[in-house]
Amino acid sequence: MQINCVIIDDEPIARKGLKEYVQDVSFLHLLGEYDNPLAATDIMMAQPVHLLLLDIQMPKITGIDFLKSLSSPPQVIITTAYPAYALQGFELNVADYLVKPFSFERFLRAVMKVKSFMELSQKPQPATPEMPGYIFIKTGTQLVRLAIDDILFVEALQNYIAVYTKEKKYLTYLTMKNAEDQLPGQRFVKVHKSYLVAADKVETLEGNEIRIGQHRIPISRQAKEEVLEKILQNRLLRRM
Repeated sequence: MQINCVIIDDEPIARKGLKEYVQDVSFLHLLGEYDNPLAATDIMMAQPVHLLLLDIQMPKITGIDFLKSLSSPPQVIITTAYPAYALQGFELNVADYLVKPFSFERFLRAVMKVKSFMELSQKPQPATPEMPGYIFIKTGTQLVRLAIDDILFVEALQNYIAVYTKEKKYLTYLTMKNAEDQLPGQRFVKVHKSYLVAADKVETLEGNEIRIGQHRIPISRQAKEEVLEKILQNRLLRRM
């Protein structure tokens, strides 16, 4: 497939480097390069644009404000020297966030993510059997039925796991892998080797920590980018 892309960056050297990266990727087709977002509006109205390579700090209007102004934005990869805007970027559902200077390998991973998403969205999805809304776990001599909607998070404790709901903590002789296999992957995200959380139950994210009710749960550094993307994507989907 061909992905039509547009570069928007006020730095000539940055535009030149991005253009070279784009030219080295066979499925990318560059429609134009612009030094500010307003200059790119004509091409975006005249031709289908699938991907914006968008800087943030620019004169007249920032990349973030420009993105907020679009009613139906294409896929967006932020390219910036400022890592502090990453959370805002994920809240706007960007495909990836690249901090300058970034390598061609990192750029390629970002555009491959866009390509995979576009191919998946164009492919008819087969019907899948509906998952039941509950699981059973064994605690002592009892089998306890738990509604999946009631589960806040799961914690690994050596040979056991603890399943937390608003009302109670259940201990059961299972592994974290058992929990991952039984709980729907689109709703639960592994934020740490010892924690699996319900994405829609997350109340706040600060630094390397998630808060669910009175519980504070660590996010591993290796998983942080993927965790933030999945949790914020889930929130945005609920709002649509």
